[in-house]
Amino acid sequence: MRRFFSVRTGRRGEVEDLMQDLYLKVQRVEGEVIENPSAYLYRLASNLLLDQLRSQRRAEARDAAWRRVSHTSLGGSDIADTPDAEAAVCARLRLKRLTEALADLPLKTRRVFWLHKFGELTHAQTAEQLGISRSAVEKHISRALKHLIARVGR
Repeated sequence: MRRFFSVRTGRRGEVEDLMQDLYLKVQRVEGEVIENPSAYLYRLASNLLLDQLRSQRRAEARDAAWRRVSHTSLGGSDIADTPDAEAAVCARLRLKRLTEALADLPLKTRRVFWLHKFGELTHAQTAEQLGISRSAVEKHISRALKHLIARVGR
């Protein structure tokens, strides 16, 4: 039976797994009279190979579908869409430093910076909304950026 599986799969690990599965199936056939044990054993082995093949095909189809949805390919090579664990931790730490640095800004400077960068207002729109000059907005933005670069870096 080992040779039977080996010729059809070509992989030693799979042969051992199939042999064990075959043994378990044969153990379940207690008390039944089998007229041709050799043919029965080969039929069980063939069915196991078919089950394995179907399982592999389902797994490959499932993996291919998942890969199409969650991966990008360039030149036949997968490109990971998500950063590795180290990059994610570094990004979280940098975000924490940025948040703390923003909290340390004077209230008016923080508000000007927030409206311009996160509210996506122009300098003129920010100045109009806060009732200050455009020059003042530029000075607040400059002060905020210098502070953030000093605290967080580039």
